[in-house]
Amino acid sequence: MRSSRSVLAVALASALVLAGCGGAGETPANSGAQKGEPAPGVTDTEVVIGTHQPLTGPAAPGYSRISVGAKAVYDYVNDGGGINGRKITYKVEDDGYNPTKTVEVVKKLVLQDKVFAIVGGLGTPTHSKVLDYLSGEGVPDVLVSSGALMWNSPEKHPNTFGYQLDYTREGKIQGQYIKDNFAGKKVGLLVQGDDVGTDTQKGLDQFIKDQIVERKTYDPANTDVTPQISALQAAGAEVVVCECIPAFMALTILTTLKIGYKPQLVVSSIGADPATLTGLVEQFAKQGGAQVSGGALLTGIIGTRYLPSVRGGDDAWTTFFKGIHDKYIPQEAFTDTLVYGMVQAYTFSQALKAAGKDLTRQKLLDAMSSGELKGPGLTPFAYSKDDHAGYTGALVFRIEADGSVKTLQEAKTTDTQTGEVKSYGEKRPTPEEVKLVG
Repeated sequence: MRSSRSVLAVALASALVLAGCGGAGETPANSGAQKGEPAPGVTDTEVVIGTHQPLTGPAAPGYSRISVGAKAVYDYVNDGGGINGRKITYKVEDDGYNPTKTVEVVKKLVLQDKVFAIVGGLGTPTHSKVLDYLSGEGVPDVLVSSGALMWNSPEKHPNTFGYQLDYTREGKIQGQYIKDNFAGKKVGLLVQGDDVGTDTQKGLDQFIKDQIVERKTYDPANTDVTPQISALQAAGAEVVVCECIPAFMALTILTTLKIGYKPQLVVSSIGADPATLTGLVEQFAKQGGAQVSGGALLTGIIGTRYLPSVRGGDDAWTTFFKGIHDKYIPQEAFTDTLVYGMVQAYTFSQALKAAGKDLTRQKLLDAMSSGELKGPGLTPFAYSKDDHAGYTGALVFRIEADGSVKTLQEAKTTDTQTGEVKSYGEKRPTPEEVKLVG
């Protein structure tokens, strides 16, 4: 019988194949429409929106379900009569987490499908390649699925708005927590080799720069992270912060097991969905003939999140989204990643409603920057005319042995500069208070 480490070595090699092939200049905002005519993608009964998502490729495990959750919410909205009398048509294009493909599919959505807006385009390396194009075409580019700081540039990219907590704010919250709870411990970093990594380190370094003994990056096109994890082990890192998409977080967990390394793992929100990680760890291991308990391997991992958790059964928004899930996509696992897409779609629908019956692209952008979009996140959006950042804070949690999550630190908010990380205790609005239909 092969040893557990040799089996895991094979499992990791198989996981590389699995992760690689997937499975799981500015113009007016009304650009494209003549004066007095409706914006592209808008009729009296319909509004057409589009997105690019990694339905295949290295980011597909987990992330491929985001658009599934979003569509369920749009179906719910449409069944309730739509927004201001218009049904939402949601066009999803697969870019494989490949920037070249992203450019191709986004141009198709804009030029052929003539979408009203791009909503939730996913990925830092991918969406960055269409940022200038969308600005030049005057297409609203809202709720970008990435925490890079580049989405918050109202003067250069007035049509673009972030969605998730940006990496610098999240890094500050993680950094303060590590400083307060792991004082004196050696810290290692594994971050994606793009703005995910650079923006995160801007936040972490404000608190734990002196504790960091090694910094390593990974490339989504190279799924072998053994050299990086081995270097962190050699440096004596007792705490490893992983700013990793789900497939790479799962690979990190399996790699630490393979080489006999047991650091305290701290994972960012982009890869901290326990249900998704459990499935990926077990799936990757199984590909190599190993049987592992994903739940056991996740026990003790510390994460951050800014949205309600599927494990928070007493949360009104969790209950609300579970109802939509059960009606429209009951065959799908109800995960935090799925809820990410559901919250995103609900937020866009809020903005669409606020934009009014006489819909234009500019009115949508005005609604986005109004500061009136509320819930379902744990902290508020930063949105204003001068700030296009998304959520502003997060809580810290730990995955327990029984699969539940324990809140270690309640939600805190901060800025992208050197401002204080402070507690946020305001009451969130309920689904009934932010009602779209019915």
